[in-house]
Amino acid sequence: MNHFKNIVTAFSLTITTTFAFSQTKPLDATLSNYQYPFEVHFLNLNSQKKNLKMAYMDVAPKKSNGKAIMLLHGKNFNGAYWEKTAKDLSDKGFRVIIPDQIGFGKSSKPQSYQFSFAQLADNTKAILDELKINKVIVLGHSMGGMVATRFTLMYPETVEKLILENPIGLEDYKTLAKYQTVDEAYQSELKNTAETYKNYQLKFYYDNKWKQEYQPWLDLIAGWTLHKDYPQVAWNSALTSDIIFNQPVVYEFKNIKTPTLLIIGTRDRTAIGKDRAPKEIQLMMGQYQELGKKTQREIAGSKLVELENVGHLPHIEVYDKFWNALYEFIK
Repeated sequence: MNHFKNIVTAFSLTITTTFAFSQTKPLDATLSNYQYPFEVHFLNLNSQKKNLKMAYMDVAPKKSNGKAIMLLHGKNFNGAYWEKTAKDLSDKGFRVIIPDQIGFGKSSKPQSYQFSFAQLADNTKAILDELKINKVIVLGHSMGGMVATRFTLMYPETVEKLILENPIGLEDYKTLAKYQTVDEAYQSELKNTAETYKNYQLKFYYDNKWKQEYQPWLDLIAGWTLHKDYPQVAWNSALTSDIIFNQPVVYEFKNIKTPTLLIIGTRDRTAIGKDRAPKEIQLMMGQYQELGKKTQREIAGSKLVELENVGHLPHIEVYDKFWNALYEFIK
């Protein structure tokens, strides 16, 4: 009887999983059939002999407090997942700028481009220049934390405050793991499916506890794998994986003079290239309960808010705790 029940349970889980993935719609390279939560604008960039379009949202404040804040997305995301954060910031009087980096979201996906964090920072500054914003608070999540760090180091006079939410790049991955060529990374990206993405997010983001509110952010990347444009997206993803691995910011945290807040979910174990590191090294990588403290010591005068038993996505997993830490720092 137990054996029969196990078979029924497994069958039910398969049906549920298949149904969940069947709701994921194919998405083209620039998400043209996906509506963002706010109006999308495009900046025409002439960069590296290419005419590119960089998407961004510009959310007006309900009643302006005279301050602007820029939200920078992670590698497996785009500006859309900042929806609730942006609405609450707007309600509190902030003008909110939300770019999609080149190679991500609704922005162009160039097939030959010298990606670097400096180039992404320069592209991002072009949006602020277009909008005539001279001072801005910068919040970066995951890979966006590496972009935010480089941006702050390049344009310290522009950044009023810096917030890093579970940033990657708190360690130098290339000293810990074997190098993966862009071609190898591309082949790996091509193997992604809705199921592999979900399994990754379950393990690294959500402690194997799935909630329905996580689904939209899975659908956005899983939908790409169902479209004929996916090789184009996968190639850009391989190129940007390469800069994460090869362009560390960890050695320059000591140079940041801007008031900085670290919001760290301590359960996070994200580390680029972990699967290519020796087993004994893997156990040492992505230890955010230690990396947060280490980074706070590097950034003079910085503040650390640790969120216990929270993973890589505090602003999705425990929004209220994330918001309280953020608003206390910027109000």
